[in-house]
Amino acid sequence: MSRRLPHPWLIAALVLLWLLFNQSLSPGHLLIGTLVALIAAKGLSALRPLPLRIRLSSAIPRLAVIVLVDIVRSNLAVARIVLFQTTRPRASGFINLPLDMRNRYGLAMLAIIITATPGTLWMRYDPAQRSVLIHVLDLIDEDALITLIKNRYERLLMDIFE
Repeated sequence: MSRRLPHPWLIAALVLLWLLFNQSLSPGHLLIGTLVALIAAKGLSALRPLPLRIRLSSAIPRLAVIVLVDIVRSNLAVARIVLFQTTRPRASGFINLPLDMRNRYGLAMLAIIITATPGTLWMRYDPAQRSVLIHVLDLIDEDALITLIKNRYERLLMDIFE
């Protein structure tokens, strides 16, 4: 990354996307796409994001499979809750999840995973206490859910990002 041409791969990808979305390879579209990409890259460099360091390990495909399976299972569970009445009363609630992870990219991935899983929602992150408030649609056992999130997601994300 240089000062004159920040994020060259991002610029190339944005120009390519511009041309694909407009379905035209005319000089005008190429010029406008390049200008938009340069402005976007300059704006991103003003934010000064921290460098991303990912440790390539077997944790990446394991996490992807676990998240995919959990999303499918949660979709089915939420559909069952919404479509069918049961005798057991449903209790939604909030849990306060203590975190060991400090990497902001890992925290962002954890937020995406929790929010993408139906029935759970990342509400608020408290950096001072290193905890996150999560809303759960069907909260049965708070301690079991905390253990599940820490062992299934946070541990693997720490292997990848820290």
